[in-house]
Order: sequence, then C-alpha cells, then structure tokens
Amino acid sequence: VPRRLQELRVTLAKAKEELASQIGRDATVAELADHLNIDEEEVIEGLIASNGYTAGSLDLPVGTSQDSAETVTYGDIKGDDDPALELVENLHALAPLIETLDEREGEILAMRFGQEMTQAQIGEHLGISQMHVSRLLARTLTKLRNEMLTQN
Repeated sequence: VPRRLQELRVTLAKAKEELASQIGRDATVAELADHLNIDEEEVIEGLIASNGYTAGSLDLPVGTSQDSAETVTYGDIKGDDDPALELVENLHALAPLIETLDEREGEILAMRFGQEMTQAQIGEHLGISQMHVSRLLARTLTKLRNEMLTQN
C-alpha cells in the first residue's frame, strides 16, 4: 500500500471514530469527505486500502463440498505445493555428493551448470574434445543420480 494511502487510512480511522461519536452512527463516504475536505473518490480509495490491513481466517467457511455435506474452508481451497520446494530439497541432498567428486568432474560440472558453458567451450578450455566432455558429463551425472536414488 503506497505511503499516501497508509497515511490516509490512519486519518480516515480517526475521522470515522470522531464522526461516529458526534452523529451516533457510522459516517457515510460523503460525510467523511466533507469532514476531511477531500474528494469522495479519495475517501473510497483510502477505505479500500484499509482492507489490505485486515487478516482473514483460513478457517472461514466458503461453502460445502460437492461430494459431501462437509463445510469447505478458505484454507481448503487456497494454497498449493510450491514446485520450487522439491528443487531446494534436491539441491541440499546433492551438495554433499558434489563435494565427493574428483577435481576434474567438479570443474566440468561448475563450468557446464554454474558458468553455463557449452560442451565445446569446456572442451576448448580443458584441451579435450566436445565428445569427451559429453561422455564425462554423462558419467558424472549418472553417478550423482544413482547416489541420489540410493539415499532415498
């Protein structure tokens, strides 16, 4: 929420309280605008922005299940598994395995996946053919994959 609306939210809250005590009911948008000497549109914008500070419950009922008469809550329908979570777990499991590789295997992996070099560029850097780099990468990745599978 922009700072201007944050400040307006506070001003509106004070004005609503003040007017409610004076007139004995909640003030209308027009009354708030008149009291604060601002446009009604600005009052509406501030009221909408203040909704951003209200937390709702995940246990709020939103209906019933089609399969049964069970109540469905907001928490039941919101949220999903984070696809990146599995990647993070895999990287944490992979890190110690990469440390067990010999220096050459580690260097080739770093160039291919860290520096995003092509196999031809790696071959040129190491003085070997692209085909040899391909074989070394395949062997190293198979080794890591097998070690990952045996851990689970």
